[in-house]
Amino acid sequence: MATKIRLKRFGKKRAPFYRVVVIDSRKARDGQAIEEIGIYHPTREPSVIEVNSDRAQYWLGVGAKPSEIVQRLLELTGDWAKFKGEKNTSSKVIAQPEKLTIEDKVQKIADDAEKLKQKVNKKLAEEKAAKEAEAKEAESAAAAKEAEASETGTEEVSGDPKVDENSATTEEVPPTEANASEGGDA
Repeated sequence: MATKIRLKRFGKKRAPFYRVVVIDSRKARDGQAIEEIGIYHPTREPSVIEVNSDRAQYWLGVGAKPSEIVQRLLELTGDWAKFKGEKNTSSKVIAQPEKLTIEDKVQKIADDAEKLKQKVNKKLAEEKAAKEAEAKEAESAAAAKEAEASETGTEEVSGDPKVDENSATTEEVPPTEANASEGGDA
């Protein structure tokens, strides 16, 4: 019997995951396998590649031929180098990050919320300090202006200069009102 090591597809459309299986070469892609020796999830970041090294070595030793993709996966895990007798048999597969438990997720969310709260409080404190500094600056500017006014001897408290009574101003009446006040209606 000619055996192959190849991938057996599972999953939905556009979300595949595979099992690395030893199967008779005449069977269908997703047919009944002799043995499952690993998994491959290409859609995860980084891709998940797990191969049972002992079983892969056994099947390669008894003559099972890997498909091109499975051979590349075996090269990444170091199993192909072991089979060929090479010295460097280290795995080049990137380890998956550890999954967080529910308690860890809750703690992470609480920590993030606390950091955000501290950031908001710091920003509010900075804004309050800026407003207080602005108010002090305005107060000192008003005091300086008052001191300057008292030095020059003029009283400009409200900002309007006092009008001398000797220099009377007459109101000019617009021409339309002047004609009406003269009483001349020709």
